[in-house]
Amino acid sequence: MNKPLLGSLVAASLLLGDASAATMYERFEAMEKEMNRLQAEIADLKAEKAEKPAARTAEADDEEGDDEDDAEEADEAGAEEGDEEAPAASADDEDAEEADDEGDDEEEEDETAELLEELEESVHDLNRATSGNHLKLGVDFRTSYDYVNYEMVNGDNYESTSLFSNRLWVNMDWLATENISFTGQLAYNKTYGARWGTNPMDLNAFGAGFEDFDWTGNENPNGDGNLRVKSAYFFYRNDTFMGTNIPWTFSLGRRPSTNGHLINMRDDDPAASPSGHTINVEFDGMSSKFSLEKLTGATGMYVKFCAGQGATDAAPMFNSTPRAENKDDALKNIHLGGLIFVPYDDGQYSIGTQFYGASNLIDMVDVTQPNLGFETVGDLYSGSIYAMINGIGNEWADFLDYTTFFVSGAMSRTNPDDGSTMFGKDDMRNGYSYWVGLQMPSLFTEDGRFGLEFNHGSEYWRSITYGEDTMIGSKVAARGDAYEVYFTEPLIDDVFSMQIRYTYIDYDYTGSNGFFGSQTGTPMRIEDIPESAPMAGQVVDKAQDVRVYLRYRY
Repeated sequence: MNKPLLGSLVAASLLLGDASAATMYERFEAMEKEMNRLQAEIADLKAEKAEKPAARTAEADDEEGDDEDDAEEADEAGAEEGDEEAPAASADDEDAEEADDEGDDEEEEDETAELLEELEESVHDLNRATSGNHLKLGVDFRTSYDYVNYEMVNGDNYESTSLFSNRLWVNMDWLATENISFTGQLAYNKTYGARWGTNPMDLNAFGAGFEDFDWTGNENPNGDGNLRVKSAYFFYRNDTFMGTNIPWTFSLGRRPSTNGHLINMRDDDPAASPSGHTINVEFDGMSSKFSLEKLTGATGMYVKFCAGQGATDAAPMFNSTPRAENKDDALKNIHLGGLIFVPYDDGQYSIGTQFYGASNLIDMVDVTQPNLGFETVGDLYSGSIYAMINGIGNEWADFLDYTTFFVSGAMSRTNPDDGSTMFGKDDMRNGYSYWVGLQMPSLFTEDGRFGLEFNHGSEYWRSITYGEDTMIGSKVAARGDAYEVYFTEPLIDDVFSMQIRYTYIDYDYTGSNGFFGSQTGTPMRIEDIPESAPMAGQVVDKAQDVRVYLRYRY
């Protein structure tokens, strides 16, 4: 088979089956380029096939003329040499040679026809995959079983042995031009059947009123069964910025800010932009990334600026001043701004940093009266840095080549408003956290993974990671120690997979999964709370989550 055509077929099959491309934009762009190349090759082959009969006719005429000239020359030679015979090819040999040529031509025609059919099928598959540059849809469906267990300070024990849930993501991509595209994701996340214990006025179901809170509406398995918008944004990209050799991007909308770097490994997802150590919530805003590799020569270097709004203070539609800010309201607009800076990333070794500030953060007015809602309490600043090795050593062993190790450190700092407190203090307090993880081949298949992770948080540590995919609350937010082990294994190619995961959290202080004020976020040393204290039955000392899931992605 023609080598360039064979290469095109191989490339097409790889593109069609590649579900792990860096971005959907790059995947579809590569598909369409390959489709155009295949179509051009088909046209060339058809033209070549049409030219072959004419070429064979012309060649036959030339051969016939040559035979006549040879015969004339042989007759002349015989006349000159008398009775001496001139050498001549036998008619049988010529017929046999002609038959062989015709057989070769027919065989080549058959190969060409077969090749044309394969190429046309490939183009059809690529057209179907790219849908003629229209909206591309993908499905990610997961059904899970979780066993959760809580040990309270007073010795009480709460658990669920029948916690099943379904999660559906509908992924959408539309590439209008090579520079601008749209990406969106719809999400459905629901426990099996109807839900009891979700009445927000029932004190035994404290927190039920926050189940559809905007930051976690698609991450929390709720009971309403609604399909919500998880992300929706346009994405612009260009290879130059204001005439400089700096590739850059810009996007605006509901950003993909959950399942970021590090936390994505155990979730078996591509990493979103943020570091999962300090940010893991849904968010509306913008981001702009500038690649600095060509400018500095540092492999993989880039900086990304992010900004957005976590809450909007606006009067309702039928108010006397619709959509205006409520000047006397206890709540204000929540803003966040930050940057991500990656100084080096060569695919094997990488370093990433993240810094942000969030203003006008909230807490409940009175934890015993949820109907009073929230109030603004102050600001939070945070920074983190991680280092990752994706493949230990240089071909030391296959096992190490596919082993990933990371370590991450983070800090948070509160800044209470005048007259308010955060975490029980009216001045700034610093919190710290570290996180280490190891992911190794499962030894059952090439793509299976086995992972171990540990993280620790200090007394005043606070992350904004309420959207973490764990039934017992964010392990990264824990003021104490969290241990996790997981096993992820593909069952049918890269389409159908399973995971078994165990998460264990041993809290040192209260308030790990609270908000930012003193009502829900004040840290109290758990070992100092008497078992006989009234609050001892409301404070979790240890929490466990055992999860098993089956997942389909295509």
